[in-house]
Amino acid sequence: MMTGNDFCGSTPEEMAVLALKERGLTVTTAESCTGGMVASRLVNVKGASAVFHQGYITYCDEAKHMMLGVSRKTLEQYSAVSEQTAGEMAEGGACAAGADVCVSVTGVAGPDTEDGKPVGCVYIGCYYRGKTQVRGFNFDGDRMSIRCQAADEALKFIIDTVS
Repeated sequence: MMTGNDFCGSTPEEMAVLALKERGLTVTTAESCTGGMVASRLVNVKGASAVFHQGYITYCDEAKHMMLGVSRKTLEQYSAVSEQTAGEMAEGGACAAGADVCVSVTGVAGPDTEDGKPVGCVYIGCYYRGKTQVRGFNFDGDRMSIRCQAADEALKFIIDTVS
């Protein structure tokens, strides 16, 4: 079992991979505004293949629907950048990949607002053991900064959820 000392000097992706390995869990990602950044950071960790087998980059609504099963009604009623969509992305990603855990990210990285949502508005979902939680964020900065902040929070969400 992990202790606080196991995390000293570790990156969020290293901590996530360690937490998943210790519990014998697999993870997948369902990403929109981060464009694969969460998956990329996970696979930078030595031994990540023990927990990460695949990820989904679903940048448009049609991909969210076709690959992850996000309902068209959800996308129409709430938009792609919503708590509801993030939740369905996480559930659909876990189902599609046969993974124990799925973290999803959808948001507005900028430079323009989208569907009335401001730049920096991001929703991150995490599915684990039949339950889905979603967190909302309002990040500051330019496009890359918002994407990096979202990836950091997604990795922390994995750790919080399985620990």
